[in-house]
Amino acid sequence: MIPDKAPGEDVLHASGDFKKEAHIPSFEKYKELYIKSVESPEEFWGDVAKDFFWKTKYTGKFLDYNFDVTKGEIFVKCMEGATTNICYNVLDRNVHERKLGDKVAFYWEGNEPGDEKTVTYRELLQQVCKFANVLKSQGVKKGDRVSIYMPMVVELVVAMLACARIGAVHSIVFAGFSAESLCERIMDSQCCILITADGFYRGDKLINLKLIADEALQKCRDKSFTVEKCIVLKHLTKEDEAPPGSLSPPAKRACPDLQVPWNPEVDMCWHSLIGGESEECEPVWCDSEDPLFILYTSGSTGKPKGVLHTVSGYMLYTAATFKMVFDYHSDDVYWCTADIGWITGHSYITYGPLANGATSVLFEGLPTYPDVSRMWEIVDKYHVSKFYTAPTAIRLLMKYGSEPVQKYKRTSLKILGTVGEPINPEAWQWYYSVVGEKRCPVVDTFWQTETGGHVMTPLPAATPMKPGSATFPFFGVVPAILNESGEELEGPMREKIGAIATPDYIQNAPSLPKTRSGKIMRRVLRKIACNERDLGDVSTLADSSVIEQLFESRCCTAV
Repeated sequence: MIPDKAPGEDVLHASGDFKKEAHIPSFEKYKELYIKSVESPEEFWGDVAKDFFWKTKYTGKFLDYNFDVTKGEIFVKCMEGATTNICYNVLDRNVHERKLGDKVAFYWEGNEPGDEKTVTYRELLQQVCKFANVLKSQGVKKGDRVSIYMPMVVELVVAMLACARIGAVHSIVFAGFSAESLCERIMDSQCCILITADGFYRGDKLINLKLIADEALQKCRDKSFTVEKCIVLKHLTKEDEAPPGSLSPPAKRACPDLQVPWNPEVDMCWHSLIGGESEECEPVWCDSEDPLFILYTSGSTGKPKGVLHTVSGYMLYTAATFKMVFDYHSDDVYWCTADIGWITGHSYITYGPLANGATSVLFEGLPTYPDVSRMWEIVDKYHVSKFYTAPTAIRLLMKYGSEPVQKYKRTSLKILGTVGEPINPEAWQWYYSVVGEKRCPVVDTFWQTETGGHVMTPLPAATPMKPGSATFPFFGVVPAILNESGEELEGPMREKIGAIATPDYIQNAPSLPKTRSGKIMRRVLRKIACNERDLGDVSTLADSSVIEQLFESRCCTAV
């Protein structure tokens, strides 16, 4: 299940200085805890659950599940009978019980340098309560689905936590997706209301988000599904002074002339609605297995599918993985560069960090705007200690060499993380050596939308690091290799398959079809290899021109 020792001589270990201050146990202690988490999960996760508030305790098994169709219905149940509210646990508990009201929850850094805002836990709680009251006034209730299509502003966090506070189910759609993609997700999850913004800049590019949202709502109507209400945040069309109820400041690069279509029968202004609402809103207590959110996968392996995560298990897992994988300390400043539109942003920008009372950076912009030093400038500006980004971004920045990185000190950095896709050893080494100056452990995390949190990852100072390998299972995770029928295979997957597989054909590929999160759409490559033009749903493709290039350069095969 886990290696007895470091896997080979090509592993690296955390520096002595890091080990002195790490909260993570030794490798031997890690093995002991791992075995406990697998053999006695109720005891292991029960200890994690003690850190949270439960309105009522669980009455059945702590964890129960069945994945074998021959044994009946497929199900997973965590803490059946317990009731809680995740918004209460990540905000009220931190403000009132842990006395963290004045602690910074988010440093918001806008697209333009100088666009910035500091938001404390108390301010965040107040705004979440106000917006939860707005949703209730619009008829949103427990179990209703709410579509959120917003840029990376603090109000996005407010909207999702407001849904969680009243038991509504949020379905966030990445703000880079098309009207068709938004329409499909609204209809599939049967959303009763849409929350969006007027627009935003991504680097130099202006995105008229409201125009896209209106097109999506029209597509819904054309398919006989009507969304009656749309709440619009004024992000670019604000006045010089931020309106009441706004957590984001007026944009440095405001766009007062942005054409924002407005239908008074459907559209409502966020700021007008929230202005007069109370800063108090009692949480709705939810059953442990009540739905928390629906999030659609990127579509890299097929048509995007809605993944439903429920309250208690997700809360415990994201809180525990964040705390252990990033070795969280109360004085850390943590920065995950992902978009909240992806599962990484849900778990490791919003719920995981807030559950631990952490301070995070929330970034609206791009790593290369206005120049390729932007990320390291932000690291120094906020004294970021834990940094989590994608291999795609690392490889992009590698192209510019070490000089843009070394312009800044980065002395605050203690842990580096990667997420989103496998990282090649060359990029890992550059990240470790140049960005982290060979003193910061690298946690290469493997997981999926479906798991909600880290599945395979090193733990800093506890487990060895191997470039390009996620190496170790997280607590409670038992890795297994299955055949096509779902049966577990025993013994090493080299007795059956050779170390080298010789390809039948080699095709030049100027670029590959990837989703906007950087995942290669392998199903599309299989279709191209078979010369099949019916590619299925490619709405999440970042650059559709790649498809035609690959068909044109396709090598002649027998297929």
